[in-house]
Amino acid sequence: MSQQPPFPSSPPPSQPPQAPYNPYNQPAPPQQPQGYGWAPAQGQPPMHPAPPFQTPPFQAPPFHAAPLGQQPSAGGRPVGAVLLGFIVSVVVSLLYSGINLATYKDQSLTTANTLYLVHALLNGAIVGSLVGSVARRSAGARIGAAVIAALGAFFGYTNSLPLVIADVQTPSFVLDMLRHDPFFPAKAWWTSEAHGGVDWYSPLGLVIAAAAAWVLAYVIGNRRSPM
Repeated sequence: MSQQPPFPSSPPPSQPPQAPYNPYNQPAPPQQPQGYGWAPAQGQPPMHPAPPFQTPPFQAPPFHAAPLGQQPSAGGRPVGAVLLGFIVSVVVSLLYSGINLATYKDQSLTTANTLYLVHALLNGAIVGSLVGSVARRSAGARIGAAVIAALGAFFGYTNSLPLVIADVQTPSFVLDMLRHDPFFPAKAWWTSEAHGGVDWYSPLGLVIAAAAAWVLAYVIGNRRSPM
């Protein structure tokens, strides 16, 4: 009997996929959506993909006001202003000494006192105006202007006195007086020619010069804007 090849056996029927072994009936882990990011661990919320990078909007730094009591700088050039005021005061004092020398023969006591006070006021006004214009709001420059103007009024008189005595006497006589008493011009400035006591016009001239210089330096300096 002829032997024929056996018929091929039919494949076994496909079995449905079985769930993984889960003895405690735990919920299945969530499926990771397609996209960016990493798969979250079991028991953690899903991680969403990071948004695309965006440039943060520009924010201006906050404005901080100056603390109370802190004022802006005074500005100006206080040292140069005081030096300029000193030079001008010396020039004005020399002019007064020359005028006093040229007119002393025709001056009465009232005229001499008036000329002295006018010189003090003029000296203070010029010095204060220059210092206020150059130094602006510098308090130290205002004080310097007041001191310089007062010294200008004082030395304007004391420098003219030896010149007057030298014109009346001789220059050698003035030199002898200065060797004997170097402070005789200051003593003559303080002493009244009328009654020999204190001449109150002399310190009054210093007050007028200092007050005029300080007030004008203050007013003019505040009107000009700081640098």
